[in-house]
Amino acid sequence: MPAQLIDGNALAESIRAEVGARATALTACGHPPGLAVILVGDDPASQVYVKHKVADCDASGVRSVLERYDANLPEAELLARIEALNADPTIHGILVQMPLPKHIAAHKVIETISPLKDVDGFHVQSAGALMIGQPGFKACTPYGCMKLIATTGIDLRGKNAVVIGRSNTVGKPMAMLLLQANATVTICHSGTADIGLHTRQADVVVAAVGRRNVLTADMVKPGAVVIDVGMNRNDEGKLCGDVDFIGVSQVAGWITPVPGGVGPMTRAMLLVNTIEAAERAAA
Repeated sequence: MPAQLIDGNALAESIRAEVGARATALTACGHPPGLAVILVGDDPASQVYVKHKVADCDASGVRSVLERYDANLPEAELLARIEALNADPTIHGILVQMPLPKHIAAHKVIETISPLKDVDGFHVQSAGALMIGQPGFKACTPYGCMKLIATTGIDLRGKNAVVIGRSNTVGKPMAMLLLQANATVTICHSGTADIGLHTRQADVVVAAVGRRNVLTADMVKPGAVVIDVGMNRNDEGKLCGDVDFIGVSQVAGWITPVPGGVGPMTRAMLLVNTIEAAERAAA
């Protein structure tokens, strides 16, 4: 029996509606939520992502301030602008679209954003809070993945979960969130000798390495939940994920499509983080 599709678009729509109600309440109290989005350069994919994020804000009653800069913008000027936004009480979240031009150090940019406005969840303080189980902003993509997993009804306690990928933005925080849900977690990566050895034992697999067909049908436990974070292009130029969708969907119990799975949820959780930041500021 083919796997059930986990519809990220539908879940994201319901989350945006919830955020919209919270934004309306804040605005009525004189505290309209605000998100600053900074785009440096003209990377085509980044422009598309930013366009969607701004549209999500507009649909949810969150004020967005989009700032575009030339790719030659000096690093010092970008950092100074972030500091100004940190001090702006009408801005509750700051998002700097990645990747940045090579002359700008991404880690400097991330660490300059106030932890109180770190709605991407990338700041070292946010990562540290997640590590020790303290309140803080969760990285949007792993946060969205957890929401998608929850729709399957699976109780993660005692389940085996495998995360393929160890990036600071997805793989590592994903593993921490699964641990918090009491799953037994394995992280696989480029140094793992036999990824299939681990994934065949997994009740949940999250693939997040940015490489096509990293997970195939012979690597999946029947009935498993498969979350595909990858964003790649196939030989025909069509968007695809890290998972061999056609093959794996014949084995898994639940699977996210690409597009329409994790992507919309990443943007939805950005809104959730922003509205939470605004509510804290208004308290």
